[in-house]
Amino acid sequence: MPEPVDHETLPRATLTPRRRVRISVIWLIPLVAAVVAIGIAVNRILNEGPTISIVFKAAEGVEAGKTFIKYKDVKIGQVTAVKLDEDYDKVRVTAQIDKDAEGLMVEDAKFWIVEPRITLSGVSGLGTLLSGNYIGFEKGSSKKRQRRFTGLKVASVITIDQPGRQFVLKASDMGSLGIGSPIYFRRIRVGQVMAYDLAADGKDVTIKAFVNAPYDQFVTQETRFWNASGLDVSLGADGLDVRTQSLVALLIGGVAFETPTFAASGEPAAADSSFTLYGDRTTAMKQPETIARHYVVYFSESIRGLSAGAPVTLLGIPAGEITEVGIDLDPETLNPRARVEVVAYPERVVARLNAQQTATGEDIVRSKQQANAFFERLVEEWGLRAQLRTGSLITGQRYVALDFFPDAPKAEIDWNKEIPVVPTVPSTLPDLEAKVTGILDKLDKIPYEAIGNDTKKTLETLNKAIEHIDAGITPELKSSIVELRRVLATTDRVLKNTDATLLGKDAPGQLELRDALQEVARAARSVRVLSDYLELHPDALLRGKSAEKP
Repeated sequence: MPEPVDHETLPRATLTPRRRVRISVIWLIPLVAAVVAIGIAVNRILNEGPTISIVFKAAEGVEAGKTFIKYKDVKIGQVTAVKLDEDYDKVRVTAQIDKDAEGLMVEDAKFWIVEPRITLSGVSGLGTLLSGNYIGFEKGSSKKRQRRFTGLKVASVITIDQPGRQFVLKASDMGSLGIGSPIYFRRIRVGQVMAYDLAADGKDVTIKAFVNAPYDQFVTQETRFWNASGLDVSLGADGLDVRTQSLVALLIGGVAFETPTFAASGEPAAADSSFTLYGDRTTAMKQPETIARHYVVYFSESIRGLSAGAPVTLLGIPAGEITEVGIDLDPETLNPRARVEVVAYPERVVARLNAQQTATGEDIVRSKQQANAFFERLVEEWGLRAQLRTGSLITGQRYVALDFFPDAPKAEIDWNKEIPVVPTVPSTLPDLEAKVTGILDKLDKIPYEAIGNDTKKTLETLNKAIEHIDAGITPELKSSIVELRRVLATTDRVLKNTDATLLGKDAPGQLELRDALQEVARAARSVRVLSDYLELHPDALLRGKSAEKP
């Protein structure tokens, strides 16, 4: 059996409270600051855009912390550093891009420095005079992200989102064209030159032209482009032709395009289609000739003023042109003679026929045999001949005219020759020159000296006659004038005396006349009184006037 336990003697357990660790409040401040700093850093990292670098050839007006990068006039970044590149040849600009614009930093994005620029094509960047230069930006179409870029010298002429199409023009030289030169369609500015480059072989120049929408739809495969820079002046047998697009094109050059009326209307040309850039509109709009007949014309007179390209007309209608002007020896006489090669385009003549005859004309010109027979009949039966004529008396330009001379000597065409010869008739210009020469000869035969002597003698005789008149007639005339003046003076004096004695206000005649009239008036009143009294007292004639009663 267990022994009893004295609970009083048992040691008692005591509860010792746990020691509390006390932390000072002051330690919370750095902890909070650290948390806030970490939060700010995380927030900045999460909201911070990429850092990019742009290499420019020069960075005029670009400063760290002040220069912005703008897209559509909206700030999308800021320059953080500007320093020279490793080779000291360029400038490397570091910029911080906003998080929202991070997706714009792709490999074909473009950067350039916007600054005040004054050119013949206009003024740009005037706003930077107050705000300072900034870096312009144009987005690209690539999806590949990039952080290193090469800046452009000038802004891109065409933005990627501008509607329209680009075409390639090939020319022998640039003329006065340049980047930004306008492109015209019917004298409306519809685009501009984007870029140009010299061909690898150095023989021509490639020009990239951009035509804005919706005008790009008027560019078809048949469209002709020509250089519209300055004045398009042509002087020929047809006279002076001057064309220009606008004052801007006159100063800085330009390109114009048009589709010829004879060309078929086709579908709009695809982008980057290649065209030839002609030197002038006349050349560009020239209709291609599918049928050409070559002939030779010999002249025995001077062909001065006749040159290649001069027109050949049929009854005044353009029918061809001169291709070569030279000299030849007559195989029979060995005498030199002018040799002129011409090319005839019969389709031009057929185009002038009326609608009912067009089909017949086309059948003739498309068959060489029929065409030769028709031309031979005109020469042999109708007297068709070639003749030199003057297109302009001022410039002296001449051309070849095909006309009918029924009285001309008979002639035939030898079709067996390599180039058929068209018979000619002399020009009328030598006759005119002979007539002018005859007139000049007659003028030379006039005795100008004898006529002058006779005229001199006549004048001397006339002077003598005038002197005689002055010596014989003039004294009598002077005497008559003096006498006339004396008579006039006497008349004037008489009139004044008359006015003083009769007509003047205080003239004696006037006073006497006035008194007489007063006497007559009194007599008249007495008679009237007498008549009235007799009417009342007729017996007064017998008895006399009775005494008046008081």
